[in-house]
Amino acid sequence: MSAHEQPHSLAERGLGWIDELVSTPSAITIGKFDGVHIGHQRILEQLRALAEPEGLATTVVTFDRNPLEVVRPDRAPLPLVSLAHKIELLEAAGADRVVVIPFTPEAAAQPAREFAELVLFDGLGGRVLLVGDDFRFGHRGSGDAALLRELAEPRGSRVESIGDICFTDGRRVSSTWIREALVLGRIPEANGMLGRRHVLRGDVVRGFQRGRELGFPTANLGAPVEGFIPADGVYAAIAHVDAGTFSAAVSIGDNPTFDGVQAKTVEAFLLDTDLDLYDRPITLELIDFVRPMHRFEGLDQLITQMHRDVEATRRLVAAAAG
Repeated sequence: MSAHEQPHSLAERGLGWIDELVSTPSAITIGKFDGVHIGHQRILEQLRALAEPEGLATTVVTFDRNPLEVVRPDRAPLPLVSLAHKIELLEAAGADRVVVIPFTPEAAAQPAREFAELVLFDGLGGRVLLVGDDFRFGHRGSGDAALLRELAEPRGSRVESIGDICFTDGRRVSSTWIREALVLGRIPEANGMLGRRHVLRGDVVRGFQRGRELGFPTANLGAPVEGFIPADGVYAAIAHVDAGTFSAAVSIGDNPTFDGVQAKTVEAFLLDTDLDLYDRPITLELIDFVRPMHRFEGLDQLITQMHRDVEATRRLVAAAAG
């Protein structure tokens, strides 16, 4: 029985999204693309170079969540970027279209051959597929580049290989490595691998108003915050709001000087302005780590340190701009 002669319809099997795919002659790559880092950007450059001479649509196939959230939730990492931001970044990197697969238990159980035939070749019109030689797909990772080549040849399609993208020390750039850097507060290292500044996004909500009482009114990002939250501490950042762009000192943590603050918060003090930002979106581009969190013995010590944080932020933002 072929993949097209399944005993149940795709909709009945929880795979109805396949019937909605639009077949366009395409050059396709597939992956999680978490963070859309410099390795991913290089893949998109290579894909465009393959697509343009043949008039193919540069197509990225990705997932609405990390597949590990379904198959091994205990091992699933937090994403570097939200799905919406990932799509924006992929399009900015050169994707003509981004196809998001809903990764459900039914999708995880789909046989590799059927996925390749119904999704990559018939569903999306794959003429060129760009994958790594260690690429795995389908139920229990049973599909590989060799299977794709077997299916591509009779269709007049072909499979091209992706090489590893390495950083300065020869280590392969990866989303895992970027997360490791952020967990340690190594923002320039993470930014170097991302090829841009790491971003946190959210809507401003009302906090405890303690910053305003101290002379440092902060914009508190409401949950959930978009973007991987780095180590607790104070960071220099650039804040983008609808009123403009401002330098910002960003505090991440649980405010150890004050009792009763349990949840981790992200708060931004925008320099040289006092805007009413409640219920408005804010985007924070992190530039560098300023200092770790401390518990201060009194408010005077805290205020003195906050002034130092502001001056450090000015220096770091100026250096990044220069």
